[in-house]
Amino acid sequence: MAVTPPPPAQAGSYVCRYCRLPADPNATSCPNCGAPVDVRALVTTSGWVEQPPVRDMAKIQFGHSHCQVEGTLVPVADFSLAEGEGVVFSHHTLLWCGPGARLEAWAKGSMFNRVLAGMPLVLLRAGGPGHLALSEDHPGEVVALPIPPGRAFNVREHAFLAITDGTEYAWQPSGVWLRAQSGADRNDTELEYPLGQFIDVFSAPQSPGLLLLHSPGNLFVRDLAPGQAILVQPSAWVYADTSVSMSLHIEYPASGGYGWGSFQYRTVWLRLTGPGRVAVRSVFEKPERSSYVVASSPMTSWRW
Repeated sequence: MAVTPPPPAQAGSYVCRYCRLPADPNATSCPNCGAPVDVRALVTTSGWVEQPPVRDMAKIQFGHSHCQVEGTLVPVADFSLAEGEGVVFSHHTLLWCGPGARLEAWAKGSMFNRVLAGMPLVLLRAGGPGHLALSEDHPGEVVALPIPPGRAFNVREHAFLAITDGTEYAWQPSGVWLRAQSGADRNDTELEYPLGQFIDVFSAPQSPGLLLLHSPGNLFVRDLAPGQAILVQPSAWVYADTSVSMSLHIEYPASGGYGWGSFQYRTVWLRLTGPGRVAVRSVFEKPERSSYVVASSPMTSWRW
């Protein structure tokens, strides 16, 4: 299926195919997301678009401030904050901070709920004017997602790097789970959450926001039509529009004389159903499991 093209641009303007916002066609990178301007779309035959990494030293504008992405292997998000503007981030990603930036705790919900949801225990807000830089401690890409007013994204746990003022950060149960029996004892069961027990939700209720993610591997994006579904490795999913629904899909090998028909061996997939944009990364955990599924959230299955 062909990928949905970006909205048509007015004469003399350019619309970034990745963040879908207007950009200067004469610039080398989009000021909203840092993607190279007017590059040829790298589209696979199956319809995925490879999102190019933010170029080294590219600047992303938000309000009167900007973020410069520096480096390629383990990129750094270097912020220059204007007066009255700020960013929120997890304390462990702070690489350095200039003397002008004002740091303060950023409270969001109770500490107990934050620990339960797997969110960073301590979030900080840096206010301008001043400079600071954020970085993760492993290779990957910095992904910039501008959020127009009234829009929101669902994001996998532990991908969050930073948000700007005006962006709301919350969490909700993923709704994707299964209960597996690992032995002969039917009471010996455990819950599994292929996406994690919770997912992060970032929204911009009134003013535009900017969300920065850190994603290992390469990032691929596509648009799903209404009712269109696709199966992906659960741990490869990175983000999606909130209009995209998520559910389980489990495959069982057919009996081949080796006890496979007992449904002990299974592969778990994540079914994403449109409409909306979805993104996956090329790095994921091995999905194979050897146990009986005795209960789960709503799912489909296939025996082969």
